[in-house]
Amino acid sequence: MAVAMGFGRFSYTPILPAMMTDLGLSPADAGLIASANFVGYLAGAVLGAYGWAHGQERRIGLASLAATTLLLAAMGLTSSVLVLSLIRFLAGLASAFSMIFISGIVLGHGLLARSEHVPAMHFGGVGLGIAFSSLCVWLAPLAGAAGLSASQADWFTGALVALVGTVVVALMLPAGPVSGNGAAREKPLTWTRPLTVVTLTYGLFGFGYVITATFLVAMARDASGGHSIEFLAWLLTGLSAALSVYLWRFAVPRFGLAGVYAIGLLAEAVGLVLTVSLPLPYAPLAGGLMLGATFMMITAYGLQIGRHLAPESPRKALALMTAAFGIGQIIGPVVAGWLAQRTGSFAAPTLIAAAVLFVCGGVIVAELRRIAAALPR
Repeated sequence: MAVAMGFGRFSYTPILPAMMTDLGLSPADAGLIASANFVGYLAGAVLGAYGWAHGQERRIGLASLAATTLLLAAMGLTSSVLVLSLIRFLAGLASAFSMIFISGIVLGHGLLARSEHVPAMHFGGVGLGIAFSSLCVWLAPLAGAAGLSASQADWFTGALVALVGTVVVALMLPAGPVSGNGAAREKPLTWTRPLTVVTLTYGLFGFGYVITATFLVAMARDASGGHSIEFLAWLLTGLSAALSVYLWRFAVPRFGLAGVYAIGLLAEAVGLVLTVSLPLPYAPLAGGLMLGATFMMITAYGLQIGRHLAPESPRKALALMTAAFGIGQIIGPVVAGWLAQRTGSFAAPTLIAAAVLFVCGGVIVAELRRIAAALPR
């Protein structure tokens, strides 16, 4: 997850300010490139919902990580918005395949072992990747790579780290069954009301979180936060994300899985408001902290809820929820980039995202009894 998501998807955020400077990208260009990544993620999620990969999950997952490494390096080789968008599209496809197939293996083994720690450790890798990508971007200018722009050095460094991570995963990722049903194929997905509600809110969450997740570092630079504040904001995002899934699990016995999911949506909405309402340097730092503390927990717990609500077709549920999430992500950066270019700041799109998350949290609270009743006790 550190390679596929922390670097493959989210390293775009800390590298974006340097790209905008080096390549002369506008906020709208940046939003278009980001959305291309999410279109690829959506395509991968939809393709992953079908049975063509049955028995090949490990091979496809590792190939996707290798592709992520190559595509990170490719981002430093062009200045064309069209080519950059194509590369990010393919990177999104690779990220989705990694998320679906590798998560299926890891979470399946965790369920078989009855381990409560596996999901937290697995999804915590996203936060570790985010934190390490921030560190790489901060250290890259100090290395003084001859003949390379700042953004090129950032992308090539990320590719090297991803290569090392891919080798580690290839050595450690288990083979064998990915679920308790052995070689049996999954049944068609049954859409119950709880599953439908959770999937819809999960899709809207994709819109709500992605604006800050894409533009947080650029927002810090626009507000003259300085290189150190940019680094610290994204580092806080990664570190809090790495710990969040583990720490939030202590609230599950008190509020239930669906209750914690709702609390996370509402807390993230508050964090978005703080991102545009607090003075510097506190705004990007608070925004990064609140984003990291919630978005991976919401992602992980949302997918866990989906798996529990579709016990006979968990991979299909995971893939289609990821697809809904992907639609939200595609719309978010385009809307944010367009509004930021029109208004001169990211305040308006951030507040719209906060409103969407408040609505999502309210819907889950309203449906809490039905969802909780459908979950295993």
